[in-house]
Amino acid sequence: MSITVEEKQKLIKDFGTKQGDTGSPEVQIAIMTSRIATLTEHFKTHTKDNHGRRGLLKMVAQRRKLLDYLKAKDEARYRDLIGKLGIRR
Repeated sequence: MSITVEEKQKLIKDFGTKQGDTGSPEVQIAIMTSRIATLTEHFKTHTKDNHGRRGLLKMVAQRRKLLDYLKAKDEARYRDLIGKLGIRR
């Protein structure tokens, strides 16, 4: 249900501002988006997994908070990020 180390490293490389950047909002949002996508696929086959669904909803809320923070801080970076990730807003 989680993403692999290779996928995570690729996301860090693609969205990070410098080498090893794991704390920037862009990287955190990209990793969460990937995890949300894998969990969404999981729930297509496991429809009664309500404990996992709660985790998914918490993750979506956390991503929303990070997106709101990024939008308030720098709207150009926000628009660029949602365009790259394909998040609708």
